[in-house]
Amino acid sequence: MSVTRLALTDFRSYADALIEAGNGFVVLTGENGAGKTNVLEAVSLLTPGRGLRGAALGEMARSDGAGGFSVAARLLPKPHPNPSPEGEGLVDLGTGTLPSAPERRIVRINGVPAAATALSEWLSVLWITPAMDRLFVDPASGRRRFLDRLVLAVEPGHAVHATRYDAAMRARNKLLADEGPPDTTWLAALEARMAEHGTAIADARQATVTALADRLANAPEGPFARAGLALEGWRSSGRDALATELAQGRGRDAAAGRTLAGPHRTDLAVTHLGKGQPADRCSTGEQKALLLGLVLAHADLVADRSGKRPILLLDEVAAHLDPRRREALFERLAAGGGQVWMTGTERALFQGLGRDATWLSVNDGMIVPD
Repeated sequence: MSVTRLALTDFRSYADALIEAGNGFVVLTGENGAGKTNVLEAVSLLTPGRGLRGAALGEMARSDGAGGFSVAARLLPKPHPNPSPEGEGLVDLGTGTLPSAPERRIVRINGVPAAATALSEWLSVLWITPAMDRLFVDPASGRRRFLDRLVLAVEPGHAVHATRYDAAMRARNKLLADEGPPDTTWLAALEARMAEHGTAIADARQATVTALADRLANAPEGPFARAGLALEGWRSSGRDALATELAQGRGRDAAAGRTLAGPHRTDLAVTHLGKGQPADRCSTGEQKALLLGLVLAHADLVADRSGKRPILLLDEVAAHLDPRRREALFERLAAGGGQVWMTGTERALFQGLGRDATWLSVNDGMIVPD
């Protein structure tokens, strides 16, 4: 599916904005600080999680607004064999907060309240931002979030397992930190829940990494470096094994103040296949090419598996590519199909996309067709 209509109210720099977009390239141009990335962030909130910035909900509301915000989108569905004039099959997604509860997320699907995890059943979104340039050298937590976004595009139920695992782990950590002997029955129940959802998380990650690594390994050489993928750190041995490991590690975890076993201790290892070198030792340009190649291959994998290509959000990507790689990127994206939102300071960066793209100019909280 593609976002054909996006409405923002009191979101970041926008008091009120409306975008009508086509099913293809959507290009937002404007000066630095004009609010281009805010639009991409709004699209990223149409899936579970905190969006491409990972910000708290309270930070997303316009500073001089009422205190809450809303992001509403209409999706273009697959062609219906018997379309009706009433618009049967259209999907409306909405999310935001109320001024009275700025950190409580509200989600509606076709006007009906829903959990945020339900969004993954309708839409998958992948993104590359300038902040991700350090993905391969920063702590493992960022790579786990990136990996889980890849998994979510293939396995929509992954969000539910992640949410329930994190909730059970926080409750277990709190119970172990309390003074006095812990309630062992409650501990065992929490550990059973962690084992159930943690094993599902680990299995889904491994399946996605294996499928994506095979696709990359067999891909032809091109302008974007091919990445080798593997999981490092904690590895799953099954549900019962994780439950036992957690039970036996209570004293250790209580002393450490955190849980030391489980999928939250796994890392995504990336290598440059052409050079046989870990990604964190590659140049900045090589790391950018690795990341691009990885995301493009994953978009192809999702399209093959589900029949729905994920929406791609590429923030300031064109500016950091030489003309040859930029042209190759646009050709690859056009051949793949699907909707791609891109930002840049100049329209000249996107020469070759043609009139079929949706061109938008962003300036001082205003978005107008260009």
